[in-house]
Amino acid sequence: MRLRTAIVTLLTFGLLAWFLKNANVADVWRHVRQARGDLLVLSFGFVLATYWARAIRWQYLLEPIGPTRFRTVLRTTVLGFAALAVLPARIGDVIRPYLLARTEGLPTSATFATVVMERVLDLIAVLALLALYVWGFSGVGALPAVFFRPVEVSAVIASVVAMVLLALMWVLATHPERIGALVGMAARVLPGRVSHRIEEVVAVFSGGFAAAREPRAMVMAILWSFAVWLAIAGETWAVTIAFGVPMPFEGTFLLQALLVIGVAVPTPGGVGSYHAAYQWGVTHFFGAQNDQAVAGAIVTHAISFVPVVVLGLLVMVQDGLSVARLKNLAGAAREEQTPEGSYDVNQPPLPRASETSHLQ
Repeated sequence: MRLRTAIVTLLTFGLLAWFLKNANVADVWRHVRQARGDLLVLSFGFVLATYWARAIRWQYLLEPIGPTRFRTVLRTTVLGFAALAVLPARIGDVIRPYLLARTEGLPTSATFATVVMERVLDLIAVLALLALYVWGFSGVGALPAVFFRPVEVSAVIASVVAMVLLALMWVLATHPERIGALVGMAARVLPGRVSHRIEEVVAVFSGGFAAAREPRAMVMAILWSFAVWLAIAGETWAVTIAFGVPMPFEGTFLLQALLVIGVAVPTPGGVGSYHAAYQWGVTHFFGAQNDQAVAGAIVTHAISFVPVVVLGLLVMVQDGLSVARLKNLAGAAREEQTPEGSYDVNQPPLPRASETSHLQ
């Protein structure tokens, strides 16, 4: 753990140093002061819309597992993403489904699997919007010539990956016996513990991916995934335009693909990695000056992360939660992330747990 912390710390400071190496602090501050306030306010609205859309999408993914209340789902979503921004080891992705499952009386492992399904749908939406930028808006023609071919190739790969992910998700949800056959084949060549773990994962995910068996729930979850990422694009676009960078709205479909790669780097809250990805994207693709890009990156990141952290802290205060308590809950959640048998989506939900009734 200490080694991992040291590596993450070095990586964070290294990316920040690279991000700021050519920056003129006075010019960066000038760009911040001159940014359009109306567009920055608009960007806050897009951030709030993002979490509203995430909560609605999550409800559709949870629908085949059991009933949920929107207020509880929204509060849990905010708390989970706040924890993601400030706590290590992606604790938010563990706490969020655990608290919701205990509050709403849902199977813990199946609820956890819906969070994985969210990530798959997020990736599908980002890749599809990237492909739309290249072929739907002829965005590649507006890029510097050196990037034509790489972006086109990336769009082709993105389209293929998006379709494969959708197909795999559908097969895992609707034909678990096929996956079971593959697991059986793997068991012949893999160690017993490894093959057993694969069987556990398949059992969990076939229950959590139940939305893929419900056409209405699946279609609505996909549509709301695009709503989520259009709201995220709106926030990025509003801030970028506020700093005078001439980026069309559809240009965010290309930029956010880079930002997704940036936040995938395991730095706390995407610090350093998000900034570097934004800076590189707007300077190379949309002609921003370096100090302009640095200022835009700092403000875009702050508007993306600060509101949800503040709202998450308010939820924690209201519910009497602390950081230590969240870490303890994360430990309990990891212990419960084991298969609960072959889950029948028609079975009645579990009784509500009183210890998490404060989230209701």
